[in-house]
Amino acid sequence: MQKTLPLSLICLSLLSACTVPLQTPWRYSVPEQPEAASGRTDKSGWAYSRQAVAAANPLATDAGHQILRAGGSALDAAVAVQLVLGLVEPQSSGIGGGAFLLHFDGQKITAHDGRETAPAGAKGDMFVGDNGKPLPFDEAVLSGHAVGVPGALRMLEAAHRQHGALPWAKLLEPAITLAEQGFKVSPRLHTLLQADPHLRKDPLALRFFYNAQGQAWPVGHVLRNPEYAHVLRRMAAEGSRALHEGAVAQAIVQRTQSAPRPGSLSLQDLANYQPRVREALCFDHTAQSRAYRICGFPPPSSGQIAMGQILGLLAHTSAQGAEFAGGLPAPDWLHRYTEASRLAFADRAQYLADPDFVSAPAGDWRSLLALDYLRERSQLIGAQSMKIATPGQPAGVKTSWAPMPQQTEYGTSHISVVDAQGRAVAMTTTIEAAFGSRRMVTTDPSRAGGFLLNNELTDFSFAPADAQGRPIANRVEPGKRPRSSMSPTLVFDKATGQLLMSGGSPGGALIIHYTAKLLVGTMHWGLNAQQAINLPNFGSLNGPTLLEEKRFPISTVDALKTRGHEVREMEMTSGLQAIERTPQGWFGGADPRREGVVLGD
Repeated sequence: MQKTLPLSLICLSLLSACTVPLQTPWRYSVPEQPEAASGRTDKSGWAYSRQAVAAANPLATDAGHQILRAGGSALDAAVAVQLVLGLVEPQSSGIGGGAFLLHFDGQKITAHDGRETAPAGAKGDMFVGDNGKPLPFDEAVLSGHAVGVPGALRMLEAAHRQHGALPWAKLLEPAITLAEQGFKVSPRLHTLLQADPHLRKDPLALRFFYNAQGQAWPVGHVLRNPEYAHVLRRMAAEGSRALHEGAVAQAIVQRTQSAPRPGSLSLQDLANYQPRVREALCFDHTAQSRAYRICGFPPPSSGQIAMGQILGLLAHTSAQGAEFAGGLPAPDWLHRYTEASRLAFADRAQYLADPDFVSAPAGDWRSLLALDYLRERSQLIGAQSMKIATPGQPAGVKTSWAPMPQQTEYGTSHISVVDAQGRAVAMTTTIEAAFGSRRMVTTDPSRAGGFLLNNELTDFSFAPADAQGRPIANRVEPGKRPRSSMSPTLVFDKATGQLLMSGGSPGGALIIHYTAKLLVGTMHWGLNAQQAINLPNFGSLNGPTLLEEKRFPISTVDALKTRGHEVREMEMTSGLQAIERTPQGWFGGADPRREGVVLGD
């Protein structure tokens, strides 16, 4: 179903904070919550002069906006947004999961790694069945082995110590208030709850998300989560210790150890978790005679390297026809893009993993982005599809790693914030699959609700080695972070260093293509952020050419097939959020495929 919501309605009716002046002292006020449209909702974008917040749910966006108006920093707003998302969008992220956060303070970029880790007792073959073959994906997800040590909250706490302006406890007020007073179930949450085949199997989740007949609470139902509020109140007073130690930690361990194929997650694992501060990975890119500096997350994320390779490979190929015609990517360009994607994803499968466990080719991840290497690899892009690419040898380095077989990836949510002081955040956050491991945590069964645990360890290779015994870089090891596709991105003008955009998307491995689409649309095709987000989705994971169903003409499909592509049309439900600089200030875009909005001043 399609429905256009006027910006005035979104601002004045959906989010009352659009017209609320700064309150001193600040107290969170709950906005109105009318029922939004389900399915695709056309959006025209939002223009602001000073600051803006983009997130996947209007209540979360509003919480971040109120924090900015109260004098909070971009990081403060991101914390408030994330904690509300964990309540109102529990299928995608939460305190039981992890996140990658890029922060720009006006001069320096910092990459905060809150990715989950494998427990100390994790085994390399824990996703291998008794028959010696990798477990079916759903069986692995529902096992105790799937749950990694949560990292999002401890990372946010550490980032707040560096970049926060308001007290930590203040940032939790919106989520606590909404958890206690209740929020209206959105169309997307209702749809996913109703369709999920596994969440009802968990008694705690069944009692909270479904009625007595096992049906998902209807759209508009006011859902309260007193257990989540209780945990957040403890976190307001104690910080991340409230999650990583004591009663909450004990409940997390109990839930993983009581699962099918019990996990080894321990109290010591939770207490010992430490986020990492990494150096952002940046590369230069020229489009329409303008030089950009594109910064993203280094490994264990694979997103920035894959996007850099795709854009770099395209720069070395010659267009045989139009890139962008009739408001759509042209067939010739789609051919070259998906061929470049195959090459990038082949390298991703071969090399990318947690840098604390796996060395970069030639000792530097930038070897995968070297101009000479990409120029050499680009020669493999011809008139016909290669169908499946093989990995290259950056800097001539030979490796003993085996390529990781393709596995299912899901999940996530994205947050972008810019504040009036010139600080910015791009954060992608996840519990992996929809509703994670489908295991809810509560410290007191008499209180309804709680939070869901991740299934992030299914991002590791289920098989630790190939048939010849060669190890896979992204295999399970104790304390290791699984490879990710999350791609929080900050774009700068190379000449001046001025921030131009913050963006990113959920979507499993397709995050890479969704975010690359945003970059190509804005930098190469002259679109604004919303127009670029609205474009149909496309890509390849080093297999079939994937096109968003019902969005491309049959002539495009036929042209790709003529070039040897196996075309697969499918749902590609991105959740892009982006905020870009304009001469007047900032312009924000949110994906029409989901419920996100942008708010600012």
